[in-house]
Amino acid sequence: MNAQPHEIAAIESLLAFWRDAGVDACYGDAPVDHTHLAPPPALKAVQKATASVVMPLTGPSAQDALAEARSLAAGASTLQDLAAAAAAFEGCPLRGMGASQSVFGRGNPNAPVMVVGEGPGADEDRLGQPFVGRAGKLLDRMLAAAGLTDKVFITNTVFWRPPGNRTPTPQEQAVCAPFVERAFALLQPKAVLLLGAAAAKSVLQTEDGIMKMRGQWREWRLAEGAVSAPALPTLHPAFLLRQPQAKRQVWADLLALAAKLDGSG
Repeated sequence: MNAQPHEIAAIESLLAFWRDAGVDACYGDAPVDHTHLAPPPALKAVQKATASVVMPLTGPSAQDALAEARSLAAGASTLQDLAAAAAAFEGCPLRGMGASQSVFGRGNPNAPVMVVGEGPGADEDRLGQPFVGRAGKLLDRMLAAAGLTDKVFITNTVFWRPPGNRTPTPQEQAVCAPFVERAFALLQPKAVLLLGAAAAKSVLQTEDGIMKMRGQWREWRLAEGAVSAPALPTLHPAFLLRQPQAKRQVWADLLALAAKLDGSG
């Protein structure tokens, strides 16, 4: 059967799309992920060298640091006061491991949604605000598309950049948790968005993997039980930069979040 002109045009358009996406052969000896962006060799070397840089936080010093964090956080009556309290806190070991400043939060101080990420990166450390690098710009675009731009307050589980952008340890997250929990208590949001495994595990106190949690509503309730909200774990925007095909999963989560705010989710 001969193809019609409009069918030929559609086929040519599809082939052009795949060509632009980097697919220039029908098959090969092994599958190739054209969406994967390998870090430059120098960056990989730095990450490898700094990934093991961890300062232990155990024993009486850990208890003292946690007590100090709780005292400072409890004394804050606004998010601005809380940011200043976090900046003054000296008990997190990340503070003395190369970070230039505290990075606390940005967004609407009366937001109905609290967004919690992992920790600051190089751009965040330089500018003093969370999610302002490539991953942050992607997050902002997706929030805007879902109609959530002015409805979020964004923070992290730790407020100082980990060496080499490694994942913060549970101990580092635990000593910063009083500030995160106080932000939650001050905001009293209608919903919480947790970005990535490190944030979800820390906030929800679970060992479940992000692929198991992603898209599933859970509850974040403070120990005293006075404040609680539905929490939605999703993939970190930095992961989406490496795996763009996963954007549709996060987009579905953002639509579920928007529906929750509207009372229809």
